[in-house]
Amino acid sequence: MLERFLVPKEDQVLIDSESMTEATKEIFIKMGLSEDDAQLSSEVLMTSDLRGCESHGVSNMLPVYVDRFAAGPKDLGINPNPNFKITRETPTTANIDGDDGLGLHVLPKAMEIAIEKAEKYGSGSVAVHNSRHIGMLAYHSMMALEHDMIGLTMTAGNSLSSVPTHGAEKRFATNPWAYAVPADKEPPFVFDIATTQVAGNKLSLAKRVGAKMDPAWITDSNGNPVLSEVDLPDNREDYMMLPFGGTRENGSHKGYGYAAVAEVFCDILSGMGAGFLMPPNTYGEMGHFVQAIKIDGFIEVDKFKKDMDDFLSGLANTPPVDGEDRVVYAGLPEYEETQIRLKNGIPYHYKVIEWFDNIKAELNLGFDLKKM
Repeated sequence: MLERFLVPKEDQVLIDSESMTEATKEIFIKMGLSEDDAQLSSEVLMTSDLRGCESHGVSNMLPVYVDRFAAGPKDLGINPNPNFKITRETPTTANIDGDDGLGLHVLPKAMEIAIEKAEKYGSGSVAVHNSRHIGMLAYHSMMALEHDMIGLTMTAGNSLSSVPTHGAEKRFATNPWAYAVPADKEPPFVFDIATTQVAGNKLSLAKRVGAKMDPAWITDSNGNPVLSEVDLPDNREDYMMLPFGGTRENGSHKGYGYAAVAEVFCDILSGMGAGFLMPPNTYGEMGHFVQAIKIDGFIEVDKFKKDMDDFLSGLANTPPVDGEDRVVYAGLPEYEETQIRLKNGIPYHYKVIEWFDNIKAELNLGFDLKKM
């Protein structure tokens, strides 16, 4: 993650990951989730925090989820106990109704189905409709790694945040993609990106730590790219997000195209229809798509992993340009950060810890965050 999004040292409170997991689980249970779903949802958020993807961890997302659970189904809230069911299925594919359940515990179940199908037939693909936010996509893709499979995750839908190239109105969410590919001795390749210039959740993270927007990250209220460094506007209606590339001259049609592909696989293929065409009463509804690909359907697993090791180590050992310390590949910094945070604790902003203290008192909970 870019340095600007990290919590300044003077604002950090280091918390043991296990105690934060238990606190998060207790909050989810209070929201009405089963113990198993609360545990799974907490693990998804904590994996994000441990890997340094704080934009999708408890800091940014848990307060949002609590508000949406409290809203209730009639007010477009999240359903804590969804009736997860398969609506269409073949030996290698499935379409699942998420029943407005939180994607943190709905999507891992979809990936488990994709993995089961891949185990039998070499590949499994599962679409999910009527679901909610899935957190860090990499978690779901990485589920395939231990099965010697390649994992893919995409998500799209409502709410809208991004314009198409040359567009003056929002047509997409950030529509991220994530691939996870196993290796042998090297940390796995895990590529998790939004199709916007910067992930949407990082904007609120930037706001908290006082970071500015880079040129061509956002538009003004009329859709014109903002080509200077600015503060994020306070009013959400005063800006929109740009596809990666920012402007057509810098390749924004590529980010736009990838966003459109995610819309096809997640929303249209699952039967929801494109996010911007959904009725107004579907705010927060999302479609998802996961795929698991069995490596030995193509090549011996040992050879594949050895070749991946050679490939990844070759990337990491590329001589760096003057002024840079090293070359990394997707997944390597996150793997290294996980080891550091497991040992030293996760650096949360003190305002996040204040939120936990407040919600503990408000909901009469008993968790205890352990400071490192």
